[in-house]
Amino acid sequence: MTTFHIHGGIPLQGEVRIQGSKNAALPILAATLLTGDTSDIRNCPQIADVQHMVSLLQSLGCRVRRSGDGYLVDSARAGACNMSGDAITGMRSSLCLLGAMLGRFGEVAMEHPGGCVIGKRPIDLHLKALEKMGVSFSEEGGKLVGKAGRLRGADIRLSIASVGATENILLAAVQAEGYTTITGAAKEPEVEALCRYLTACGAHIEGVGSSILGIRGGEPLHGTKFSVPADRIVAGTYLFACVGCGGSVLLENAPCGQLEAVIQTAERMGARCQIDRREGCGCDDGCSPDRGYESGLYVQAPERPQALSRLRTAVYPGFPTDLQSMALAVLTRADGKSCIEETIFENRFRVVDALQSMGADIQRYTQNIVLVRGVPALRGARVEARELRGGAALVLAGLMAEGESEITGCVYIERGYENIGKDLRDLGARIVSV
Repeated sequence: MTTFHIHGGIPLQGEVRIQGSKNAALPILAATLLTGDTSDIRNCPQIADVQHMVSLLQSLGCRVRRSGDGYLVDSARAGACNMSGDAITGMRSSLCLLGAMLGRFGEVAMEHPGGCVIGKRPIDLHLKALEKMGVSFSEEGGKLVGKAGRLRGADIRLSIASVGATENILLAAVQAEGYTTITGAAKEPEVEALCRYLTACGAHIEGVGSSILGIRGGEPLHGTKFSVPADRIVAGTYLFACVGCGGSVLLENAPCGQLEAVIQTAERMGARCQIDRREGCGCDDGCSPDRGYESGLYVQAPERPQALSRLRTAVYPGFPTDLQSMALAVLTRADGKSCIEETIFENRFRVVDALQSMGADIQRYTQNIVLVRGVPALRGARVEARELRGGAALVLAGLMAEGESEITGCVYIERGYENIGKDLRDLGARIVSV
C-alpha cells in the first residue's frame, strides 16, 4: 500500500480495537536477546517497524516465528554478527539493539540508525551513558562499533529524559556487574513496559515508573510470556479523528491511564470522553486480578472543535509530541484561534505546508510555535506523507475535508499503524488504499 484515497466529510461511528504499542514492542523484542532463551511476546502489532526488528533478530541468529497475535523468539543461538544495514538505517528504534547487544555479547557493530526526519535526535546521550559503563565506541568503515571488556554498573544522570537512552541503559545494566542508577530517566509507559518485561525475565529493577531507576545487574535472565500494552498514540489518533470528523466512537482496549493529557485536550476541544471500566486486570503477565482496569474509551465529538489558547508538547505525562500533528489537523477547523508549541522535535511542523494546501490557515510564529485560525472546512487535495505521525495527521485532514483527498507516501504510516485504513472503515470512513 502506497496511497490512500479518501472521501471526506463523514462523521465517525462505531468501535475499533486498539493495537499493541509500537514503541513498547520494539525495545521488548530487542530485550529478548538478553535471555538466551525463548520468550512469548503477545499483542505485537503487525507493522513495518516490528517486521524490521524481527528481521534484525533473525540476522543475529534468533529463531523467530509468528504465534497467534505475537512472536515466539528463541535467542539461544544468537551471535554478535553484523546486522542488516537496510533494516538499521530505515528504523530509528533499531538503536535499542545497542544496549541489548552490549549486554549479551559485550560488543556491537551497526549502521547509524535512521527513521523519520522529525529532528536531530542525537545519540550522544546513549553513547556517553554506555561509556560510563565501560564501553568504548569508535567509527570503523562507516559503522558505529562498541566494545566492552566488562560492563559495570554506574551512576548515570541524563540531562534530557530520553526514552531511547533510558532503554539502552536498562538493557545494558541488567547484565552489568554491580548496581546502576539512572537519574532523570524517562517515565514514558513504554519504558515501564520494558522494565516489566525485564523483571518478568528475572531482572531486579527499582523505581519503575519514576525518574530514578535502580538496576542490580548480573541477575540470571530467562524467557517469559509477556503481553505488549495497547498503543496510546494509535488510540489518541483515533480519538482526534472523531473530534475532527464528528460522531461518536468506542476505542476498545485504549490505555486511558496513559492518555490523561490527551483526553483533557480533547475535552478542551469540546469532546465528551468516558472511560469504560471493568473488573479484573484483563492481561496475562502477572497483574493483580482484583483491581479494576480500563477496557475502553467512549468519545462523543462536538458539533465543531473548540480552539485552544495554547497546546504545548512535553515529556510524559504531558501532551505527547507524537500526537501534536493530529491535534494540529483538528484545530485547522476549530472555532477560533489556537497556538501550538512543539518542545521535543524541531521538525514536527513539516506537515504545515500540506495542511495549508488543503485550505488550513496556519502561521509559523517561530520554528517551534504555530498559530492556527480555524476555517469552516478543509478541501480535499493530493498531499504527501513525509514522516509517520505527520502522515497520520494528513489522513485525519482528508477525513475532515470536503471532497476527495489522495495521501501518498503511506509507507511511513505503515511503520506505526497496523491497518489504519481498515480501522477507519470500521468507523464508517470512506478510505481505500491502492
